[in-house]
Amino acid sequence: MAARYFSIDEANAAVGIVRPLMDELQAIRSRILAQQPEIWPTLERAAGNGGNPALSRLIKEFDRLNELVHQILATGAVIKDLSAGLLDFPAWRSDHEVLLCWKHGEKEILFWHEIDAGFAGRRPIAEY
Repeated sequence: MAARYFSIDEANAAVGIVRPLMDELQAIRSRILAQQPEIWPTLERAAGNGGNPALSRLIKEFDRLNELVHQILATGAVIKDLSAGLLDFPAWRSDHEVLLCWKHGEKEILFWHEIDAGFAGRRPIAEY
């Protein structure tokens, strides 16, 4: 399957779709992390007594998290770091592939980087 390459406008349109998904994903992440200390004891108790409401809620959170990840991927975005809400959009610059970079909380695509540069090598979109 050929790679999909985004223009800056196409990537920004995808960000418009992804932003609310990532907002919800980050909220779920926060709730799961807040419950983390009680996850293992809950699992142990649930295994012994056939279920637990807290575990059922947690499973629903993970199911929704999975749905959100698939919806984000369906836009053509590449998830680089879920915790940071970091996504890349493959793009073509001059004669080679680069990545348009978006981080949760940014209004639009503000940065790009070479494939091997990663987040630390982000450059302003004005240099694209």
